[in-house]
Amino acid sequence: MADTRNSARLVMLVSTAVFINYVDRGNLSTGATLIQEQLSLNEAQLGILFSAFYYGYVPIMPLMGVLAERFGAKPVFAAGLALWSVATMLTGFAGGFVSLLLLRVLLGVGESGAFPCASKVLAAAVQPSRLGVANGVLSFGYLIGPAVGTFLGGLLMARIGWRPVFFLFGLASLFWLIPWLRTEVPKPVKSAVGLAGPSLKTLLRERALWGASIGHFASNYGYYFIVSWLPFYLVKARGYSLDTMSLLASMAYLLNAGSAFGMGALADRWLRRGISATTVYKSIMGISHAGAVVCMIGMMTLGETGSIVSLFAFEIIAGASYPGLFAIPQIIAGPEAAGRWVGLQNAAGNVAGLIAPTVTGFLVYSTGHFGLAFGLVAALNVLGCIGWVWVLPAVAAIDWNQRQQRVPA
Repeated sequence: MADTRNSARLVMLVSTAVFINYVDRGNLSTGATLIQEQLSLNEAQLGILFSAFYYGYVPIMPLMGVLAERFGAKPVFAAGLALWSVATMLTGFAGGFVSLLLLRVLLGVGESGAFPCASKVLAAAVQPSRLGVANGVLSFGYLIGPAVGTFLGGLLMARIGWRPVFFLFGLASLFWLIPWLRTEVPKPVKSAVGLAGPSLKTLLRERALWGASIGHFASNYGYYFIVSWLPFYLVKARGYSLDTMSLLASMAYLLNAGSAFGMGALADRWLRRGISATTVYKSIMGISHAGAVVCMIGMMTLGETGSIVSLFAFEIIAGASYPGLFAIPQIIAGPEAAGRWVGLQNAAGNVAGLIAPTVTGFLVYSTGHFGLAFGLVAALNVLGCIGWVWVLPAVAAIDWNQRQQRVPA
């Protein structure tokens, strides 16, 4: 277990990295209207570009979890950040749909190591009773990323254009490597189940992995629907200017991030009072998904003011669930398997990134409005309740040595 000061430093560093991660991946959404006009793209093509990130992100993520277990988080995280920073910079020079598509895939490959590496670090460096607040800080990092990226990126793009913004943001991202390479990061430790942790067969037999993956997918679908299409929706469907859109979207993302940070701290407080991790995290996840159903119906059926209120309520409710997305697998998998487990769970969850932007693009393109898109998000939040509340068993650490022995050769 790393010392307290180094643990806090690691929490801040990985949280800063995922903040950068979400700033860089969200730039395309912020500049969507400008890019669409300059490169003559339609809504269906935009949807494909929003999803293209996940073509590289999802299939590579389980591999990144294995690499983090075997070689440690430090080199894997550093290489991934360098790759995604370069991809962001090069996007500023894209000449059309195909080049944008390829660079978005490359960006996804680079960013795919972030959460497996971050979970590997937190599981090894943070006590289980503090994982709620650690993941609250982590969630704040990746949720505040779209707020800052949309607000700052939107204002800059309105003044200097989208191309310089991509280059500058990518260049700035590289500076994270300086403190990361100077910080002591927990190294992989050989345990009873080997250096790489439990086998893939052992992991896939875990009901908890399937329940968490179903819930993660449902949660991510709503998140990626919002983060991909909210700027476009506010400008095109509600008629806001780019500056006003940047302000409203940033406020929504800020509420999301603040809610995640606060709920992480509350979860830890409830755990220290003796409430079980199962009760704490299942209650949070179930209530959050039920509330999201109501908010999506509000955004679909209410007028302008009601829709914005529903959006803000959704961001608060959804944000409360985000610390649990990674605290739950970190508690269950422990230091021996957190990297590989989160690699698998987050890959399954981010299949939503492959689907949500593209499906939304085609629904909006074919119907001319967002009604069906909001309805689909509401339906999938019911699936989220099923995954977290009924499929997921107890939120408790697994004895991997015992599990490994049960799996037939």
